[in-house]
Formats: sequence, structure tokens, C-alpha cells
Amino acid sequence: MRVLLVEDDDMVGEAMQLALQQAAFVVDWVRDGRKALEAVFDHYDMVLLDLGLPGCDGMTVMQALQQNAPLLPVMIVSARDGLGDRVRGLDLGADDYILKPFDMPELLARMRSVQRRYRKQNERHIGTDAIRLNLDSLCMSVGEIEAPLSQREASLMQALLARPGAIRSREALEREVYHSDDDVSSNALEFLIYSIRRKFGQSTIRNVRGMGWAVAK
Repeated sequence: MRVLLVEDDDMVGEAMQLALQQAAFVVDWVRDGRKALEAVFDHYDMVLLDLGLPGCDGMTVMQALQQNAPLLPVMIVSARDGLGDRVRGLDLGADDYILKPFDMPELLARMRSVQRRYRKQNERHIGTDAIRLNLDSLCMSVGEIEAPLSQREASLMQALLARPGAIRSREALEREVYHSDDDVSSNALEFLIYSIRRKFGQSTIRNVRGMGWAVAK
């Protein structure tokens, strides 16, 4: 799961990023509102949004997210404890509002709760006519073949299936599969692709020489 963390306080941001990575999330961290609005056009599964941001206030970011990415889950994480701020944030479309300071286990539990709500509201599968990936069980089916995927295999397939037919570069796929501070070997992505092809067949993932990989529409 890829999370966009929007937090201007270095100490808080570093602690949250580390804890989220230890909980197996892929985390991108930006420190101001304008960068958050630029970053959100990448593929994310959730946004953790502070309100007191330089460049562009968090409420403005929340409003823009609701207009441009209404299906993207957003949790406000803020020290603003006034009733008016909490009501406004939720009315603007936030899925939850957690006050600082907080305990990390509570934040993780609230994130899981938001995920569960979205899974119930939305399709639990992603795929094409030929390929179906269950985002809950991480099982994938290709034709009559069905098999489980590892977390990283599933992250890779989710990135490819999000844009069927589009060629995804090595850099783009590595951003969605690995943490920014992971020590990724030069052939790690090829190994994941080999593993998936071994389970489902060579044609599951198409290689476009010199450009990247794709799945058929």
C-alpha cells in the first residue's frame, strides 16, 4: 500500500515515515501543500494530511483532493483540536480526523478501518478481462489459473493493472513496489516478473525492450 504523507514538521514526519515503513507501507513524504497537490497525481492508496502547512493550507489541499481525486482516502492528522476544524475537515471529505499527539498503533488501526470501508464500498478486485487480482487475498487469476502472490508481486501487478496497455518504466514500477530507502538490486524487478510469469505464463507481463513492461488491455 502506497501512502502520501503530508507533514511539515521534520521530527513528526520522520517518526511517522519510519513507523509506516516498519508496518510495510510504501511512504512518500512531502512537506508543503503545493507539493502535495503535485504528488497526488501519482498512484496512492491513502493520504495522511497535516493542516498547518506552508505554501498551501491543509484545508485547501483537502478541498482540491475532493475535487480532483474523490475516491482517494484521506486522513487528517493535525494538532488543531477545535470542533470547527474537525467538522470542516470531515465535511470537506476527509475519511477520518486524528489529533496530535497520537499513538502510532491507533493511527494504524484507523488506517485499516478506512481501508476496510473503501473495500466494502468499492470493487475488491482490479484487472482486465483476462487478469483479475483480489486486493484483499492477493490471489490472482489468469484464465483458468489461480495462485497467490507475495506482497511485492501483488504491488507490481496492481501498478500494471491500474493502467492496462500502458508501458510502465522500471523507475515508475520500483517507486510503487519498494520503499525509497530499500536496497533494491539491479535485477529485483526482473525476478518478480519472472516469478509471476512462472505461475501464470510468459504472456502475463509483456516486455517492451528499452521502455518497460505492460499488461494487455
